[in-house]
Amino acid sequence: QVQLVESGGGLVQPGGSLRLSCEVSEYIFDFNSVGWYRQTPGKERELVADIERNGRTKVADSVKGRFAISRDNAKNTVFLQMNSLKTEDTAVYYCNANIPFRNYWGQGTQVTVTS
Repeated sequence: QVQLVESGGGLVQPGGSLRLSCEVSEYIFDFNSVGWYRQTPGKERELVADIERNGRTKVADSVKGRFAISRDNAKNTVFLQMNSLKTEDTAVYYCNANIPFRNYWGQGTQVTVTS
């Protein structure tokens, strides 16, 4: 059973930074991509950023220039560095790992940006 364990969420002021971590229980290159999604009440879960097996990254326009995704292959861990946080970044952030026809999700970590 694939497990994704997230950490690093919390409360931060606007303009602040947080780094989320997602540790994957299996070899990270077994997946097409590993990434981060976020969701707020009443809205659909949206892609924030992901990193493909070949290292190519994708970042949502809403966070481009502020967020960056990276990975530590030896630790099967993916990171989301979030800088210049805004109140609209408040959400539950979910780690995702996927293979064809199958998605795996972490339990989610709350990020709250407030003054």
